[in-house]
Amino acid sequence: MKKHTAGDGPAIIKKYANRRLYNTETSSYITLEHLAAMTREGRDFKVVDAKSDEDITHNILTQIIMEEEARGETMLPVNFLRQLISMYGDSMQAMVPGYLEASMDSFRRNQLQFKSAVEGAFANSPFAELAKQNMAMFEAATQAFKPGAAGAPPAKPAEEGTPLSKDEEIAALKAELGKLVEKIDKLGE
Repeated sequence: MKKHTAGDGPAIIKKYANRRLYNTETSSYITLEHLAAMTREGRDFKVVDAKSDEDITHNILTQIIMEEEARGETMLPVNFLRQLISMYGDSMQAMVPGYLEASMDSFRRNQLQFKSAVEGAFANSPFAELAKQNMAMFEAATQAFKPGAAGAPPAKPAEEGTPLSKDEEIAALKAELGKLVEKIDKLGE
């Protein structure tokens, strides 16, 4: 997370004993949702305990993940979480953070190559439209991994200029996925 949009370094966020977060860059109180949005935008920040000046960024980022997972649409499979927990105290524990970071970096780099390959493979064929729809769903599903992404665009707006809620957006994506599955089933018959 090296992208900066303001100042010379990471924004400093102070966490007070009353659990409030204060962005020293904007001189305003913020929420975990604001920090999640900053992360998606690629904005670097550091969270420090206001009293001890201890860096608690890791704890806050973990808290954001926990809240995102609790909202219903989970990204971290149970088996992955179990395996991750089992690595604590293991002799390989020190290698896990570097491995996970390298894996995510590789995923981000390969995402564009994957998109180009899929689009090229189906160009000028009956599957071209299906490939485009699949890529749109793939992009929506991987939006959380894209630095600078604020969220997937709505699949189909209810009215022109009216943004969809997260639930409506998820429902639209599920409906689109259902249509694609039906098309694939018909092609296989």
